[in-house]
Amino acid sequence: MDEIVTAPAALQAQERFRALPDEAPLAMPVQSLFKKPPSGGRPASQPAFSFMRRAAIFLPTLAITAVGANEMFRVLNVAGMTIPEWFVLILFVLLFAWIAFSLCSSLPGFISLLFRNGWKLGIDPTRPLPELRQRTALLMPIYNEDPTRIMAGLQAVYEDLEASGRLDHFDFFILSDTTDAEVWIAEEAAFLALRQRTGGETRIFYRRRFKNVERKAGNISDWVRRFGAAYQQFIIFDADSVMTADAIVRLSAGIEENPDVGLIQTLPVIINGSTLFARLQQFAGRVYGPLIAHGIAWWHGSEGNYWGHNAVIRTRAFAEQAGLPHMKGRSPFGGHILSHDFIEAALMRRAGWAVHMVAGLQGSYEESPPSLTDVAARDRRWCQGNLQHMAVLPARGLHPVSRLHLLVGIGSYITAPLWFAFLLSGVLIALQARFVPPQYFGDEMSLFPSWPAQDPVRAAWVFGGTMAILLLPKFLAYIALLTRPEDRKGCGGAIRAFFSMILETLITGLIAPVMMLIQSVAVFDILIGRDAGWKPQRRDDGSIPFSDIVHRYAWHTAFGILTAWGAYEVAPSLFLWMTPVILGMVLAIPLAALTAWRSIGIGARRIGLFLIPEETSPPPVVARARAITKDLQVDETDTGAVQRLLADPELLGAHRSMLPARPRRRSGGVDAHLVVGLAKLEDVADEPMEVVLGDLEPRELGALLGDPRGLDQLLAIARR
Repeated sequence: MDEIVTAPAALQAQERFRALPDEAPLAMPVQSLFKKPPSGGRPASQPAFSFMRRAAIFLPTLAITAVGANEMFRVLNVAGMTIPEWFVLILFVLLFAWIAFSLCSSLPGFISLLFRNGWKLGIDPTRPLPELRQRTALLMPIYNEDPTRIMAGLQAVYEDLEASGRLDHFDFFILSDTTDAEVWIAEEAAFLALRQRTGGETRIFYRRRFKNVERKAGNISDWVRRFGAAYQQFIIFDADSVMTADAIVRLSAGIEENPDVGLIQTLPVIINGSTLFARLQQFAGRVYGPLIAHGIAWWHGSEGNYWGHNAVIRTRAFAEQAGLPHMKGRSPFGGHILSHDFIEAALMRRAGWAVHMVAGLQGSYEESPPSLTDVAARDRRWCQGNLQHMAVLPARGLHPVSRLHLLVGIGSYITAPLWFAFLLSGVLIALQARFVPPQYFGDEMSLFPSWPAQDPVRAAWVFGGTMAILLLPKFLAYIALLTRPEDRKGCGGAIRAFFSMILETLITGLIAPVMMLIQSVAVFDILIGRDAGWKPQRRDDGSIPFSDIVHRYAWHTAFGILTAWGAYEVAPSLFLWMTPVILGMVLAIPLAALTAWRSIGIGARRIGLFLIPEETSPPPVVARARAITKDLQVDETDTGAVQRLLADPELLGAHRSMLPARPRRRSGGVDAHLVVGLAKLEDVADEPMEVVLGDLEPRELGALLGDPRGLDQLLAIARR
């Protein structure tokens, strides 16, 4: 093929273009989990009487669990305990302790909300916006996401910081791990357009990794090792994150003023829900979330947790302590650590850095998956990451509260198969009573027969008590909502908020058995070694072909029908007792379909259900991000990557200058996708561009676009 002559405009753009600042390397050594670490000590920002705060959570949890265990024992031990009954009792105690712990953790959150607390570390939104002394990087890791929405959100944040007068202290980094070649070029074009719209050529940067080693954790650690020394702290965004300048500046000032603090986590509010499922999620998160967050912030103290985004992190603390090791063995338990955020927080705290949650700071936003199917896909990945933490639990030197965070993460998925086993055990007991002939007289002499039985009246009281413990935090959150006039009005008023809470409880109660089956299967898959992979998350559109929904949820429905038939055959009373669980499974298909429809979600909004303050009175930064997204989507064109590069010399020149350095191959190896792609180009050099692109696999196209020679050959074919 003849040598390609690059257009002068593209050459000029390539020469003057800089996508990244000068590198400022910072070492980030890999940490050992099982060698004795240096003693971290007590952070200066640790609240007084932390031990007593934790005792105020755990002692009532133990007391409530003991009462529940005793009552359940009396339910089952009417005429002696059988093996299935002992099994049910053990499962009940474990699950009852889980919900009792949640209740006790939410009680201080209720008090904190009533008294308008939740601020610490000098972070007080009622005070004037603080001045800053240091530089902060805003990091946006992305993976095959919609570039339009990402750049719109970043532009809104950029403009808000500019209006606050604090923009000079912040730089923006878009850290791409994108593997789709079409999305990659669209990202570059959107990045250039963002710079042009904002004038942020000296503070908005873009970097795409050639190989996304260790996923998001590797993406962040790559930035730390290349640029971390230039920034005292950084704030992690997710692809759907938006934060106000007020929140960003106060977080940055908070970590500046507290030299012992390594990380400050905010409470992100879910916004922009359009489907019924997403609106249920955002309503629950907005009304119940603050209660939970205020509670855990109160007793976690300086041993808080990290949720992976919408948090500020001290760069030196992260670099020194958060280099994650690879776990021994094969996937899903071996390899790099998937749920990295919990471990990073635990390692920083192990070294003496404080980790705090500031639950009262508003201005932190994210989005929710739009459907049950999307949540199930995300949960599958999270489940694998959390179960992998079982191998991290024995790590040396971790603070007990950090270990508890890992246990809670594991428990959030292990409880699903435990609930499943609990229900099956209850059915087995009923089957035993129905079909197994009782042994009325044992080996010892007795004047009276031994009747197998349970106490139905006490069982009803235990069930009622369990439901009360489950639902009480929701009603406490509603009461707290009533005391905050602006939030109450933003949720549609006291009456609409109450009906929204009742409907949310009923619908999520129906969904819960389906999620129990989904998570139980996920746990089983992981335990037998199936990997979840890494797929991009859908953000707004929950629509799924009905045939796919039937295919996905048919077995849930079949299992529900089978359970209903078996329960009714045993006893009509057992069928009635299990109706809430059975109904959810039987209705799995319509539940998954209806809750994913935007029309139903929008209809609920029109009649004032599941409202949140952020949609009835949107914060300016959120409204601005929506407006920019809408404007940019009007101008979008469905252009392929090669055609886009060919039509825009500025983009082509910038693309050439941003091509990442290709890693050296061991033993003289080569990039197989590039070699195959180049060979295909030779074979179809005389064919139309549509034929050429149709012959290339996605990875081959990506390899060609990432190689100067392959790029030149693609452009030569396109120019014919």
